[in-house]
Amino acid sequence: MEKNLKYGALLDLYGGMLTEKQVEALDYYYNSDYSLGEIGELMDITRQGVRDFIKRGEAVLDGAEERLGLYERFRRLDSVRENAEKILEISGSTEVNVLAERIIKDTDRIRNGEL
Repeated sequence: MEKNLKYGALLDLYGGMLTEKQVEALDYYYNSDYSLGEIGELMDITRQGVRDFIKRGEAVLDGAEERLGLYERFRRLDSVRENAEKILEISGSTEVNVLAERIIKDTDRIRNGEL
């Protein structure tokens, strides 16, 4: 399951680096959870052809992530946000709550490309 989520996110981040057929095959496979046979029927190619598109696409996505690291950065940013939310839930201090809220807002702004 974790692999499916990761490649779905990598496809969103780096899909522009792939061919149209690679995007189509990876989208069916990871986002729609279709089998190789089902994808082959939809794309009018063999199961082996689908597998090749997926493996080549995964290699491009993995290489892009290795060089750029955007997926891992977003994962760490999400972790910071989650920790700030936990602090907000358990803190009784107004000052701590203000700081936690600021962290949450800043992580959202970073994720949206505003910072």
